[in-house]
Amino acid sequence: MLSISSLTYRIAGRTLFDEASASIAAGQHIGLVGRNGTGKSTLFELILGHLQPDGGKIELQTECKIGIVAQEAPGGTETPLQVVLAAHAEMAELMAEADRAEHGHEDPHRVAEIHARLYELEAHSAPSRAAIILSGLGFTEEMQNQPMSSFSGGWRMRVALAAALFSQPELLLLDEPTNHLDLEASIWLENYLKAYPHTYILISHDRHILNTVVDRIIHLDGGKLISYAGGYDGFETAREERLLQGKAAAAKQEARRQHLQAFVDRFRAQATKARQAQSRLKMLSRLTPIAQMAEDPTMELDFPNPPPLSPPLISFDHVSVGYTPGKPILKGIDIRLDPEDRIALLGANGNGKSTFAKLLAGRLQPMAGAQFRTGKLRIGFFAQHQIEEMEAEESPFQHMLNLMPGSTETQIRSRLGRFGFSRDKAFVKVKELSGGERARLNFALVTYDAPPVLILDEPTNHLDIDSRRALAEAINAYTGAVVLISHDWNLLELTADRLLLVADGQVKPFDGDLEDYRKYMLKGAGSSRSEPSRGKQNGGDRRKSLEPLRKAAKEAETLLQKLANDKKRIEEELSRATLPVPRRVDLNRQLVEFNARITAAEEAWLEAADALEQAAA
Repeated sequence: MLSISSLTYRIAGRTLFDEASASIAAGQHIGLVGRNGTGKSTLFELILGHLQPDGGKIELQTECKIGIVAQEAPGGTETPLQVVLAAHAEMAELMAEADRAEHGHEDPHRVAEIHARLYELEAHSAPSRAAIILSGLGFTEEMQNQPMSSFSGGWRMRVALAAALFSQPELLLLDEPTNHLDLEASIWLENYLKAYPHTYILISHDRHILNTVVDRIIHLDGGKLISYAGGYDGFETAREERLLQGKAAAAKQEARRQHLQAFVDRFRAQATKARQAQSRLKMLSRLTPIAQMAEDPTMELDFPNPPPLSPPLISFDHVSVGYTPGKPILKGIDIRLDPEDRIALLGANGNGKSTFAKLLAGRLQPMAGAQFRTGKLRIGFFAQHQIEEMEAEESPFQHMLNLMPGSTETQIRSRLGRFGFSRDKAFVKVKELSGGERARLNFALVTYDAPPVLILDEPTNHLDIDSRRALAEAINAYTGAVVLISHDWNLLELTADRLLLVADGQVKPFDGDLEDYRKYMLKGAGSSRSEPSRGKQNGGDRRKSLEPLRKAAKEAETLLQKLANDKKRIEEELSRATLPVPRRVDLNRQLVEFNARITAAEEAWLEAADALEQAAA
């Protein structure tokens, strides 16, 4: 279907493709991956003929229709349904010709040809098929018949995607199609692409979708196109088998493995940490071999940990909230947020996820009900509009200095360094930073004062796969509470241990995991879906009854950690060769005592954790 032979293309003196070759057969579902700036989108322009290569050639099968998502669907009075139907050019032209024939004197043979072709194209079912695609991407029946001018840019992008899918070209080019979607629309798109009857090439940084909808990965690296069978995990493994050479790489792998294993070993028996331990186990499973395809192999994100605060951080008792007096959007909210909570907000756009996030952040006040907020509570709120509102002419250093006046240059640069900004990058103007770099700067800004709560609203839109991995690790290492709104399945799977469904004017715990939620969504949100839990982790009375047990388990864990630290200091002092004999005797006596106290503390901690687990069950 598509043959790329010895492709060479240069731009501004830089070679993007250097004698690159690849062959794509009809019906293949391809994932195109590679570092930002290597030329993935440029390859689409070359395939479309918008750019001409400096060498080599791109050959397409005869009569092959190519489809691509328009940068933005048109505005005006046309409805989304009309725009999508018009996207199938041949069908739209034949329908118009058939309409003219009914009022004219067309050749009967031509009229028969038109209707035969329309029958082949299944034109009779076109409106319903277009409506199904729009519905899957989040458009209600009412929205499908509103004028395009009434929609924001993000919703128009969804219409553009729907139009490309509806036209069903023999070769479909998709460049980051999930960036403007919520989790629910992403789930629908994933299911749609699995069954797509023709060929497509998908550019994406979403690891999950690259694992589930493609049967082959083409990696753009060093100007070459290298093909790998299977999804992203298989590609990563195959590539790492070639790249993992030398003691330095092996040492890095082992250090990271030990770091994750230490967390699992410490917390897998503790009820309150069990799900987070499972997240680390999933990350461990991907360390054989280490995943290093990423944009920046040394990329790290490091959220500063807040000082410890007693639970709950926030609690709501039958709270209602909205924007217009007397017209609440959400009612009857009975939710509690504790330190180290990892909550994912689920629910289609427009159901109130952002409203609930603003309530948590204190940007909206309850219309009814009661709320509690612990003292010294600060909340870091990450949102996409903050990236767009940064001062284009100012550097990351200046942005951070504005928040931390009086800080030294060393302090500012140290804080920026935790988010991947080197000495040089710290002083580059924001307008010259990539989208991913701006997102990392936004992380640095919203966490500068170590807030006990982070609310992250679609934090992965500008991040490559490696940065998304670093974000998952940073969230898991952070000791504050995190509330996530994200369409990135992989991020949610690795971090979230509580799922809250925002739907039908309520915020309720979802009884199940993400896979259960996928089934819930694909069944169409009807009565056949499993209903959200009405009792699990719900209600202030239940949480209050568990609080003494939580406190006992926490105190036992804190004591155990303190004793372990004291023992470590004794062992370090005993290791000194010049230590006087009397002091060595005294330290050995202390060491025996500490070992006994640690044994007792471990038993107390296990008993407290077991009691909490049984009570929670």
